[in-house]
Amino acid sequence: MDIHTILFDLDGTLIDTNELIIESFKYTFEQFDIPYKVEELSAYNGPPLVDTFQKVNPNYVDEMLKTYRDHNLSHHEQYVRPFPRVLETVEYLANKNYKLAIVTTKLRDSALLGMEITGLSPFFETIITLSEVNHPKPHPEPVQMALDELNSEAKHSIMIGDNYHDIIAGQRAGTLTAGVAWSRHGRDYFSKYKPTYMLDDMSELLKIV
Repeated sequence: MDIHTILFDLDGTLIDTNELIIESFKYTFEQFDIPYKVEELSAYNGPPLVDTFQKVNPNYVDEMLKTYRDHNLSHHEQYVRPFPRVLETVEYLANKNYKLAIVTTKLRDSALLGMEITGLSPFFETIITLSEVNHPKPHPEPVQMALDELNSEAKHSIMIGDNYHDIIAGQRAGTLTAGVAWSRHGRDYFSKYKPTYMLDDMSELLKIV
């Protein structure tokens, strides 16, 4: 397959923010006296925050968003790390002149902070966040926006992510897709969404492209 463009989700795919996300949800729910089970919190990792908080308590969505984001931003350096072999793989791809982009449901400020902390910033000029789109993943708009900025064709592109909305967004935009087995959801989770590829390690991406 002739792949020229590689689109990456950020959290859970390139950088390990799983513990940060769980702690931010715990802190937010505790501030608003919302009962939760720790084992259920990982299900909130991926979809836009506003959707999650609408389901949890539609009366305090804005307040919960602010509480979550304040906690999340202030604890980035404590928790956030790149996943194994992510930096090496991305640097290699950049040096080989592949077109690279981030496509995330995070707001721009927190996405840029996570990239800066983990050393990813130099490799990405195209960064599509929740701040730029009307319809987040799994809608194809963010993927298509990245392709447009990179002047890339979907048939020569691949969308890589750790959650169903990454796979569906890529499929709807017409790209190839890849799920990552280090997702908190696990390899079996992706089977019903039928990604083109499954990655057990980010370096395996080099064999595909």
